[in-house]
Amino acid sequence: MIREGIFILVLCLVAWFGFDLLEGQRDMARSERDAALFEASGLREAARISGEMLAERDAIDLQRTQELNDERTENDALRLDVAAGRKRLRVNATCSAPMPASTGASGVAHAAAAELATDARPDYFTLVDQLALSKQMILGLQDHALRVCPRQSQATLTP
Repeated sequence: MIREGIFILVLCLVAWFGFDLLEGQRDMARSERDAALFEASGLREAARISGEMLAERDAIDLQRTQELNDERTENDALRLDVAAGRKRLRVNATCSAPMPASTGASGVAHAAAAELATDARPDYFTLVDQLALSKQMILGLQDHALRVCPRQSQATLTP
C-alpha cells in the first residue's frame, strides 16, 4: 500500500512537472506569437506608407514631366514660328554710346527694334529649354521635400 501511494505520488509529481514545463512552453509560444504579430503590424504599416510615398513620387513626376513637355512644345512652336518668319525675337536694348550726328535729317539711322542675330537664335531656344528643365527639376524637388519626405520620417518612426 505504501508502494502504491509512493508510486501515485511520484506519478503526480512527474505529471505536475510535465504540466509546468508545458505551461512554460505555452507562455513562451504566446509571447513569440505576440512579438511576431506586432512586427507584422509594423511591417504592414511601413509597406502602406512606402506605397503612399511611391504613389506621391510618381504623381509629382507625372505632373512635372507633363509641365516640362508643355513648355518644350511651346518653345518648339515658337522656334518654328521664328524660323518661318511668322514671329520675331525682339531684344529690349538701349544704346549707351552716343550716336554720331548724321548729315541728313536728325534722328536715329536705324529705327527698327533690336532683334537677335540669326546665329544666336538656336542658343536662345536651347537656354529656354534648359531653363524650363531646371525650373521643373527644382519644383519637383521642392514637391518631394514637402510631400514625400515627411512621410519618410513618419515611416521610420512607426514601431
